[in-house]
Amino acid sequence: MGTKGSLVGAMRCALRGIGLAWRSERNLRIHSLAVVVSSAGAWALGFSQLEWAVLALTWALVLGAEMINSSIEALCDHLHPARHPQIARVKDVAAGAVLVCALVAVIVGTLLFGPKLVVLLGC
Repeated sequence: MGTKGSLVGAMRCALRGIGLAWRSERNLRIHSLAVVVSSAGAWALGFSQLEWAVLALTWALVLGAEMINSSIEALCDHLHPARHPQIARVKDVAAGAVLVCALVAVIVGTLLFGPKLVVLLGC
């Protein structure tokens, strides 16, 4: 049996997709930088396992939304390269979904980091 249809083949495709997104999507790299910075902060502040889990789920939400948005935009551009109001609407809604996820990430980050920073800074 070849790799087509296999778990290994599916993993290769998924990893290739992550690599493609990383190389072509600036916003994904920006969100990934936020993952690195928040990881350092969580480590420095001694996050609990539950806090790490919530943080990781939040990262997955934002990064996944960004990759889905990028896929939608690429598909729209391929299927209809010319400007079209309906294509613009689809792209705007997909971008809006990323914004919602990013705003939720800011709220979660504030709830996780805020109390620890208040104690640390003596506010």
